[in-house]
Amino acid sequence: MNKQLTKAEEQFMQVLWDLKQATIKDIIEKLPEPKPAYNTVSTIIRILETKKFVSHSPKGRGYIYHPMIQKTDYTNQSLHKLVDGYFGGSFKSMVSFFVKKNDMDLKDLESILKEMDKQKD
Repeated sequence: MNKQLTKAEEQFMQVLWDLKQATIKDIIEKLPEPKPAYNTVSTIIRILETKKFVSHSPKGRGYIYHPMIQKTDYTNQSLHKLVDGYFGGSFKSMVSFFVKKNDMDLKDLESILKEMDKQKD
């Protein structure tokens, strides 16, 4: 999975990841105003199928769509691409950048480290 999603594709994937499976109408209902046209959503979902991010099953006279990749897998791949592209592959550089640019204090950093320790267990 080396394909990146456009902003619109990612927005639709977020809906599918949240719903687990959905019709085009279900997706439209979850999108913010202004709602895109049915044909627009249908076209983007077909593009996501071509990219192998989405699959479908028949449901009545239509289809129900579901993600083919896990959100965590896509997030991990996107994060690695960000780190490689902007921080020379160094997570340390990325964290340092965000600490400096977001005026994080020591308390926030300690909280993040505690969460990371929990994840190791």
